Amino acid sequence: MEEKGFEIRFGVTLAIFAAVLSINELFSGHYGDDELQLSNEKSSAYLWYQAKGIKESLSEGQKDLVDALLKGGAVKAEATASMEQLSKDLQTAVLRYKKEKKEIMVGSKSLDPKDWAQDIDGKLGQVVGAKEIETQLEKLGAAGDRFDLATLALQLCLVMGAIGLTMGDKKLKNFLYGTMVALGIVGCVVMGTALQLVL
Repeated sequence: MEEKGFEIRFGVTLAIFAAVLSINELFSGHYGDDELQLSNEKSSAYLWYQAKGIKESLSEGQKDLVDALLKGGAVKAEATASMEQLSKDLQTAVLRYKKEKKEIMVGSKSLDPKDWAQDIDGKLGQVVGAKEIETQLEKLGAAGDRFDLATLALQLCLVMGAIGLTMGDKKLKNFLYGTMVALGIVGCVVMGTALQLVL
């Protein structure tokens, strides 16, 4: 009778750790998808930053050309005022592109609201910066590694449990049961630390 009770406890424990493994796989897949999405967002943010950098360089080049024409006397007197205004407008554009680049890099949350320069769908202060995305990606990457370790421990736990159920020798069966429980607990703890990183 005691042997039958042990067999039932063994099987139930094995089933619980199998369920935990399924939950771990679910979280691992979900956060793995999030990591891919954030990776794409990071690439987009850097492309956006580069586009602003190109516009900034073009505006700087145009301003330098206008200034050179003004200084060299190549502009007729009646066009001087409009060329000077163009130079000022180009300088304003350069400064705006610098602010936009900074916001794209660090994100709106990191800046004072008066320094917001880039709108998203007509709203200021909505930019998630490339550096913010990188920080989130690092967390998800570390969590993914821990989910993988939890999967390994839980799969080894199930292997030990499956072998233990087939053994007839009581000492060996007890050893495999203990090993299964230890690996299962390790897997649960590692999964918990992974969840702490992302929640």
